[in-house]
Amino acid sequence: MSDDALNVQIRKCLKQFGVTSQQEIERALEHALESGSLSGDENLGIRMTLEVDGLALKHTVSGQLQLGEDS
Repeated sequence: MSDDALNVQIRKCLKQFGVTSQQEIERALEHALESGSLSGDENLGIRMTLEVDGLALKHTVSGQLQLGEDS
């Protein structure tokens, strides 16, 4: 596979992961806000781990999801 084709395949996967992850986070936040388990001004730790079958790869990225208006 050429470098360009590989780049396209990786970007397609990452785009799918990004879109579906955002949708899942939004659904979970909506549920948590509706149920009262979150008030909407929290700062939540967020972490995503990428693993690729067949490769010795486990990459974790961490950050903060700031829900308040001052974010």
